Amino acid sequence: MKILVIGAGAWGTALAVSASLKTISGQAAHEVSLWARNAALVETVQSTRQNERYLPGITLAPGLQVLGGTDASLEAALVGQDLIVIATPIAGVRGVFQRLQQAQVRVPVAWLSKGFEAPLVGTASTVVATGAAQAALPGVGLLVHEILAQVAPDLLAGVLSGPSFAREVAAGQPTALVAASEHTDVRAALVEAFHSDTLRVYASDDIIGVEVGGAVKNVLAIATGFCDGLKLGLNARAALITRGLAEMSRLGVALGAQNETFTGLSGLGDLVLTATGDLSRNRQVGLLLAQGQTLAQAVASLGHVAEGAYCARTVVQRAQALGIEMPISEAVVSLLDGEVTPAQAVASLMERDATVEQG
Repeated sequence: MKILVIGAGAWGTALAVSASLKTISGQAAHEVSLWARNAALVETVQSTRQNERYLPGITLAPGLQVLGGTDASLEAALVGQDLIVIATPIAGVRGVFQRLQQAQVRVPVAWLSKGFEAPLVGTASTVVATGAAQAALPGVGLLVHEILAQVAPDLLAGVLSGPSFAREVAAGQPTALVAASEHTDVRAALVEAFHSDTLRVYASDDIIGVEVGGAVKNVLAIATGFCDGLKLGLNARAALITRGLAEMSRLGVALGAQNETFTGLSGLGDLVLTATGDLSRNRQVGLLLAQGQTLAQAVASLGHVAEGAYCARTVVQRAQALGIEMPISEAVVSLLDGEVTPAQAVASLMERDATVEQG
C-alpha cells in the first residue's frame, strides 16, 4: 500500500513511522512518504533521519521517504497513492482539501486534526445541527468534516482519532485509535494501513461524534490542568473529567452524533489521556495558567500548537447556538480571555445551583 502523510509535525511523523515499520511475512507492508512544506525541515530530516524539531530521539526507518519544500512537490507526491493522510494543524486543513479537490483525488483521504477551524472573517459558516437541519451563522468555526463538505465534497474521506501521544506511537507502545467515515472504503483503508501488533484501529461510522470528542477534550484538558495546577485534589479532577464528559456528549448529540461514541476511545479515552497525561500540551496550558502565566506566555513556552486554546470559544459558541449548557468550557473561555483567575473560574463552577445528575 502506498501512503502519503501530509504534514511533518509530531503526530504526522509518528504515524508515518508506525506505518513504515508495519510488516507482513517479514516484508515492509507499505511504501510510506512524509511530506512537509518547510524546505529546511525536509533537508534536515532527510540528512539526519530524525525530526528533532517535533519528534526528537525517534529514528526514521530507512524505507520512509521524506519529501516536500514546494507546492509542486506535493502535486507530484499525490500521484499513485493508495491513501492520503492530512496531518497539518487544523488551520491548514482547508487549503489541503482544496488542493486535493483540484487534483481530483479519488483514493481514500483521512485527517488527524482535532478541533474547530478559526472563524473565517466576513463569511457565514454552515453549521450542522440535529438531523439534516442547517443554519448559516457568521463567524463560527467549523469541524473538519464541515470544512470538507464546503470545499471538497467529492473526496472520500474520514478521520483517524483517539487517545494517542505521538511519541508513544512512534516508539511502538500499545495504542488504540478509531477510524471514522461514512465510507466503508475509507475505514477499511485506514485499518489496512495502520492496524498492527502495537496499533489497534477500530472502525466507526460516527464521524461527528469522533470529531466532537477530539475537539472538546482539548478544552477540558486545559480545565483539568489548571485544576491540578491549583492543587485542588484528585476528587476535583475526577468530578471535572466526569462532568466534562457530560458536556462533550450533550454537544455531540445535539450536532447529530451517537451518544455511545463518547464512552469509547475518541470520547472518554481521549479525554482521560489528554486531561491527565503530562505529554498533553493542552493540559500544560492549564498548568501554566494556574501558575499565573497569560495565555500568550503559556503557548509560547510550549513551542507547539495547543488546539484547545484556539477552539474553546467556538465550542461555547456552537453550544450556545444549540441551547446546550457547557459551564466548564465557558469557564475555560473566561480564563483564557483573562476575565477571571483560575481560582475564580473554579469558584464559579462550585457555586452553581444543585441539580439532578444527568448527561
